[in-house]
Amino acid sequence: MPLFPPVVSSLLYLVAAVCFILALRGLSSPKTARRGNLIGALGALIAVVTVFLASRLENIPWILAAIAVGTAIAWPIARRVQMTQMPQLVAMLNGVGGGAAALIALLELPHAADWWTRLAIVLTLLIGAISFAGSVITFSKLQGILSAKAIVFPGLALLMVGVLVVAVAAGAWVVTSGPFFAAVAVLVLGLAVGVLLVLPVGGADVPIVISLLNAFTGLAVAASGFVLGNVLLIIAGTLVGASGTILTRAMAQAMGRSVSGILFGAFKGGSTAGSTEASDRPVRSSSAEDVAVLLGYAQKVIIVPGYGLAVAQGQHTVAELQQALEARGIEVEYAIHPVAGRMPGHMNVLLAEANVPYESLKEMSEVNGEFKQTDVALVVGANDVVNPAAKTTPGSPIYGMPILEVGDAKQVVFLKRSMRPGFAGIENELLYEPQTTLLFGDAKDSLAKVLAAVKAL
Repeated sequence: MPLFPPVVSSLLYLVAAVCFILALRGLSSPKTARRGNLIGALGALIAVVTVFLASRLENIPWILAAIAVGTAIAWPIARRVQMTQMPQLVAMLNGVGGGAAALIALLELPHAADWWTRLAIVLTLLIGAISFAGSVITFSKLQGILSAKAIVFPGLALLMVGVLVVAVAAGAWVVTSGPFFAAVAVLVLGLAVGVLLVLPVGGADVPIVISLLNAFTGLAVAASGFVLGNVLLIIAGTLVGASGTILTRAMAQAMGRSVSGILFGAFKGGSTAGSTEASDRPVRSSSAEDVAVLLGYAQKVIIVPGYGLAVAQGQHTVAELQQALEARGIEVEYAIHPVAGRMPGHMNVLLAEANVPYESLKEMSEVNGEFKQTDVALVVGANDVVNPAAKTTPGSPIYGMPILEVGDAKQVVFLKRSMRPGFAGIENELLYEPQTTLLFGDAKDSLAKVLAAVKAL
């Protein structure tokens, strides 16, 4: 017997929906992101508790056992995951959500009495399966299980279209007649579409596809809300789908590319390839002491963080370097590219972890005009987001992508492990300019040496 009457449960669902909206609002800024996360978690807790107290549930021990198992798996993973692995975690969370929605829809098929409900089931099956399989592939690419390069083979495009057509045909059969085996076919074919969709995506495009798959998961959850007659699922899924779509478009624009070009560019050679071949062209390298002199006697320094900083876990050291320079009266800012790292906001979260003041973080649009008045631009583990090929080399994988104009600074210092290119797999001509100096080594170790040398000045 439900403990809550329908009116109370509807009000609680409304409260949960408002929490989800406020959570998205909070996540729009690093200053309020933590609060937004907590509000979203509160909304989810309210929703789950309401389901338990306002529904006629069966097999409650099994439900509680499933929650316990999921918690036992998720809690330690979330606690231990490194910031550099956050995109992989996001990919898997997206995939699990889409897969869960698809399985629920499949189990609800025998109870679907009308074509409208069966249509919602088919959409949930197809979109959820695509999201799950695609997320597994993005996880594998980012984790190094699969090559980060675009994986293509002859006939891939034709095969993808063929599988999708058969999936739609099977879905139409489910809508009109409702055979269970046809629904299973839709699920399997959806998994195949998800794999074939993401395999041709390579390099820096993978995080953008994660965002797109996040939107797919939201749509699958919204469709499952129609299947189950649950308004809150419709609201939550629509919010996720809309926000994921907006984020995908914003990331694509920050890369100067279209979403279709990201998904299908490999078929015509336009996707980032992720080459790892190192250049043997001569460059001007320097020591930590020489870099410290450049920094220590500058008036203004702009630090450009990238994925290499995250890999080296050097955020705390770079924050100490900022403090040491500011103690000498030097103005220090951080230039943040929208797609620096592996996901939007990656650098903001990384630096916030090291207690870098939010006021020191400058977005690309406001910092680019300051490079001409900057004595030293210190690039830590970034490459593609400062590569002038985005402006000068038509046909380049990153051509058209807005970049940080570090080449306008009087001196440019790159902290790099090697001469290997970035995700785009192309050389950065800025490395060979006369005002550029390179300090090779692990970013954290190099920063520690520079910090010690600055303190010794």
